[in-house]
Amino acid sequence: MAYTTIDSPKKYFEAKTYTGTGATQSITGLSFKPDLVWGKHRSGAEWNVLSDAVRGVPKNLYSNATDAEDTISYLTSLDINGFTLSSSSGLNGNGSTYVAWNWLGANTTVSNTSGTITSTVSANTTSGFSIVSYTGNATLSQTIGHGLGVAPRMIIFKTRSGVSDWGVYHESMTNTKRILLNSTGASGNFTWGGSPTSSVFYVNNDGLVNGSGSTYIAYCFAEVKGFSKMGSWIGNGSTDGTFVYTGFKPSFIMIKNSNVAGTGWSMWDSKRNTYNLVNTYLQANSSTSEGTQTFADFLSNGIKIRDSNSFCNGSGNTIIYMAFAENPFVSSKGLPCTAR
Repeated sequence: MAYTTIDSPKKYFEAKTYTGTGATQSITGLSFKPDLVWGKHRSGAEWNVLSDAVRGVPKNLYSNATDAEDTISYLTSLDINGFTLSSSSGLNGNGSTYVAWNWLGANTTVSNTSGTITSTVSANTTSGFSIVSYTGNATLSQTIGHGLGVAPRMIIFKTRSGVSDWGVYHESMTNTKRILLNSTGASGNFTWGGSPTSSVFYVNNDGLVNGSGSTYIAYCFAEVKGFSKMGSWIGNGSTDGTFVYTGFKPSFIMIKNSNVAGTGWSMWDSKRNTYNLVNTYLQANSSTSEGTQTFADFLSNGIKIRDSNSFCNGSGNTIIYMAFAENPFVSSKGLPCTAR
């Protein structure tokens, strides 16, 4: 059996559920100081709020909207084992329920000159996650350093300084396509200029990723055996759906049908779905509250699709995904984790 390098995934990624108080409160219990917090109201309709250490709190972006970065104080600090919230109802309404997905970066930033555009980077090479800030120059075939040491398989882009869509590069669609995180649309043609390498990713001169003088943030995700996987499956249109091997029991998965318009980016996790069948979701592209829909079983080494719906299993459709582990299928010693 193949080895993993991460025996305890919750040291690098963890979903956290909590109840709002309407007053300042600290959310604790993480095993790390998060560099990215993606928060969402579960029991009511509020925007997805993304805060990160590279831009700094209280600077926010919203995955379901095209808005530029703002400074509403949802989060007031990123802490050693969690984060502190203001009294704002967006992430802390009294009696409302919430989830926050948290990623560890480097807890520090460095200037990266590997590409033709200099970037500011917080990169965790162990977990394959980096946050990259840069300023566009509207020039074709530009490269930007990501700091991971391996090629990212999925990159999420957003203009900070202006109104724009969220652009997504996903390796399963190749470097001739892009898809929008804030939209239910299918993938569209887009010439990135090249596939990411171990040191840089490519951007063209499109304002989505490289407008002149515009500032951007990019969240880069590489695969790490037993911890994270970015891939795709082909739907079979059956309630006895595809088995998708990840090499771990998922803690979180985000999926999108890349072929069919009208399907959203649905997000599922094991903190809100504590047993199979997994059927409670939120959407990255929508402000709507938590919903229920038959989806899949989370297994020790992947997921088994249990619905014929087009969002996850349209016949012949390509479903792209990004997943993170609750438990790796094997340990760093090459043993099944259940045997340890």
